[in-house]
Amino acid sequence: MSVSASAKRAEFRRLHESGCFVLPNPWDAGSARALKKLGAKALASTSAGYAWSIGRPDGGVSLEEMLAHLTALAAATELPLNADFEHAYADAADTVAANVTRAVATGVAGLSVEDSTGRADQPLYAFDLAVARVKAARAAIDAGGTGTLLSARSEGFFVGVRDLDETIRRLKAYAAAGADCLYAPSLPDQAAIAAVVKAVAPKPVNVLVGGPGMKVAELAALGVRRVSTGGALARAAWGGFMTASRAIMEEGSFQPFASIEPFRNMNAPFKEAN
Repeated sequence: MSVSASAKRAEFRRLHESGCFVLPNPWDAGSARALKKLGAKALASTSAGYAWSIGRPDGGVSLEEMLAHLTALAAATELPLNADFEHAYADAADTVAANVTRAVATGVAGLSVEDSTGRADQPLYAFDLAVARVKAARAAIDAGGTGTLLSARSEGFFVGVRDLDETIRRLKAYAAAGADCLYAPSLPDQAAIAAVVKAVAPKPVNVLVGGPGMKVAELAALGVRRVSTGGALARAAWGGFMTASRAIMEEGSFQPFASIEPFRNMNAPFKEAN
């Protein structure tokens, strides 16, 4: 059954209204369809997962390649897709707006814009520019009238600027600038998560989970609305691949194959999708 982009966007917004949902991150059509089969309500792209799948490091994908990827991933299932749009492939606010307009045209239900620069000497955009970039993304979405959901990410803890007060200052400013959802990856503990949720309420908060620890129910109890996995599912898949490959290449052993998913289980969701 084909679902329109507008219907996907309406459903994505509805998911953000109450409760807590998991937003897993596939990196291609196959992983997207598998997650749909497993019961995901919505999906998000992963810049790292996609980059690795085409032999690049995270951050090594061009804007044109990313737009093509988002188009394919949005069309792969009937689920809403949120785009990991990195730093919108631009520094200046007007270029952010232009690129966001192009990202919305891929059919995504939402997208996130980061305040990290990718530069070691200045890992975060200056505060005023960072806010202007969110305003530009908001204006671009509103001009199209699509209802695409905008998430704004403050990357301080992720890039080594471990200042909770500054992270909250930025997130509150991004909320005021028009972000629908707020997101600060790599927050250190539950107290920090709770502080962010309280600071930007009633706007929903996304929390990134990339390792064992808290469960969805615990995050929901903190007031988190959305839980994403970033590149962790891709890392899990690559981890299995690397473990088996090392055993073969270094030991001449195929023992890791003893625990892999049976062929029939792997093949089933793809037969049903075609």
